[in-house]
Amino acid sequence: MTNDLLQQLRVHGAVPAHVAIIMDGNGRWAKGRALPRPLGHHAGMKSVREVVEGCLEAGVGVLTLFAFSQDNWKRPAGEIEALMKLLEEYIAKEANELRAQGVAVRILGHLDPLGPGARNAVDRIVAETAGGQSLALNLCISYSARAEIARAARLLAESAAAGRLDPRDIDEDAVGRMLYTAEWPDPDLLIRTSGEMRISNFLLWQLAYAELYVTPVLWPDFTRRHLFEAIVEFQRRDRRFGRVSV
Repeated sequence: MTNDLLQQLRVHGAVPAHVAIIMDGNGRWAKGRALPRPLGHHAGMKSVREVVEGCLEAGVGVLTLFAFSQDNWKRPAGEIEALMKLLEEYIAKEANELRAQGVAVRILGHLDPLGPGARNAVDRIVAETAGGQSLALNLCISYSARAEIARAARLLAESAAAGRLDPRDIDEDAVGRMLYTAEWPDPDLLIRTSGEMRISNFLLWQLAYAELYVTPVLWPDFTRRHLFEAIVEFQRRDRRFGRVSV
């Protein structure tokens, strides 16, 4: 069935150039199995591999994953420690394969709060996969969309105050150039797992015209088949961008 869906999406229309995913439901997955929450996060690692390989197969150019929000720093210390160790484990296990597949990894977010181990790991994977041409994989870590927009405003204000920028030239394009995602197109498709109907302070600027796809599937159960189903549904949408269809 997965291969049939892949063939279907290849002939049915344009594949989204940029897919963004809110990976939700790890805790509920663990709770439903009477397991500690960190084991749910660990189980979700295989779904990251599934969507990366699925995007490579489908021809998606950019994949942005919401891995850890700034709000997540408020979680219990034990869970945060487990998540940081999981990040290090993911990078140790996947870096060579990602590089071999031509995946270029970037980390988006405010990274100062990361401990030395996690920071060294993310710096390593960015350096080791630089130059990959098959897929841009953005991992949003310690990320907040509001903070990202505030940062962009601050950078523009500093440029204007220094005389490098005329305030009259500040427009949507100028703001966009200051965002973490400046070098990529905005997401065409946002997928959220676990059935929650909110975007949780994720890519607020960039998602202005994205198609939203919410699935009840919990993140550890999400496979490339679910990704392909989302893309096929995306291809059925009539994206007008304010225009009227003739």
